[in-house]
Amino acid sequence: MSVDTPPLPKSTYAGSPLPLEGIRVLDLSRVFAGPQCAMVLGDLGADVIKIEHHERGDDTRDWGIKVSSTETTYFNTMNRNKRSVTLNLDTAAGRDLLRQLVERSDVLIHNFKRGDERKFGIAAEQAQAINPRLVYCSIGGYVSWGSESTRPGYDIVIQAEAGLMSINGDREQPPMKVGFPVIDMLTGLYAAHAVLAALYQRNATGRGEVIEQALYDSGIMSVCFYGLDAMLLGKDTVRYGNAHPSIVPYGLFHAADGPLIIAVGNNAQYRSFCLKVLEYPALWDEPGYQTNQGRMERRDELIALLQAQLRLHSREELIRRMHTVGIPCGKVAGTHTAMTSTRTLEAGLVQMMHHPEAGEVAMIAPPYIMGGSRLPVRQRSPRPGEHNHAVLREVLGLGDADVQRLVEQQAIAPARH
Repeated sequence: MSVDTPPLPKSTYAGSPLPLEGIRVLDLSRVFAGPQCAMVLGDLGADVIKIEHHERGDDTRDWGIKVSSTETTYFNTMNRNKRSVTLNLDTAAGRDLLRQLVERSDVLIHNFKRGDERKFGIAAEQAQAINPRLVYCSIGGYVSWGSESTRPGYDIVIQAEAGLMSINGDREQPPMKVGFPVIDMLTGLYAAHAVLAALYQRNATGRGEVIEQALYDSGIMSVCFYGLDAMLLGKDTVRYGNAHPSIVPYGLFHAADGPLIIAVGNNAQYRSFCLKVLEYPALWDEPGYQTNQGRMERRDELIALLQAQLRLHSREELIRRMHTVGIPCGKVAGTHTAMTSTRTLEAGLVQMMHHPEAGEVAMIAPPYIMGGSRLPVRQRSPRPGEHNHAVLREVLGLGDADVQRLVEQQAIAPARH
């Protein structure tokens, strides 16, 4: 954050209890999709216990820009509202602790390579034998019954295989991945939805559920209507870059002083765009431009004419005029501009949290507003093993001597504060 950035607000959420208060989640996942799923549940009030490798923790503690000696911006994005316990699952004592935590939890999330979960004693049938009420969620690359069930899943690979890269980017350029791990994020969100549904179902049945979420499935969902277009046409769809395949004009344009987004959604808006925004009626008077179908057929020539007129005006003037007539539009912001904007700060989307090593650190706040206020960042992203002692005392009822003995047995790492 720059020194002249306005101070960030603390949470204003006053509701009690949070929607998932009383639900305990074991997050044995790493990197993005699984941690995203668990974080959603934590944002909604669940007590999320992040089980990490006893030495290295989550891989993403070493990805991205360092915030402290153990956290990075990447890690912090996926791990707010969690507590960290570092277990050595290669020891019998560590696996026994995990089974005890499974017995006392409501949800288990993991993304182990297929087969590793059985080695640790927490395959679906093993875990539900320990706790029949457990909602069990495994996240992998591909469905368990398919020929590729043992392949690991990676976001960029799935973007390629599911067709997402083929529809992203400009026609004249090679296929392009989305700029962030969109498949991982979608998979985490879909998994969280399924967990919530299973918890609701458990109220009626008294039993848990086994959920399987595959990254490739999320990839196919991500191509949405492009996929159905391709099925209907019997061939690959065309890339349109920042333009829309079905609506014209819609996308990125350039004013005299910079880029902006314009989304003309219907024929009435197009008429207003020509007459009241550009003040250039010739682009409306031409009959071939008065319907969206006509504009699609003459896309390239129309966009060239519109672009020439847009360059005669400033962004501020164009945006002011479009707001007046109700045409969706906006400036193209950089990430720093977006994160420090009045729009972001007013919404309470960034909160400052104290870190024992790094001082005040910025955290992205949950996107959920309930009861008129935003749900809070109750817990900054934890240091590895920060809550070892607290969780084992609170959840398993272990005393100081028991915890110390587990440290000596190398089942857990010493707590970090």
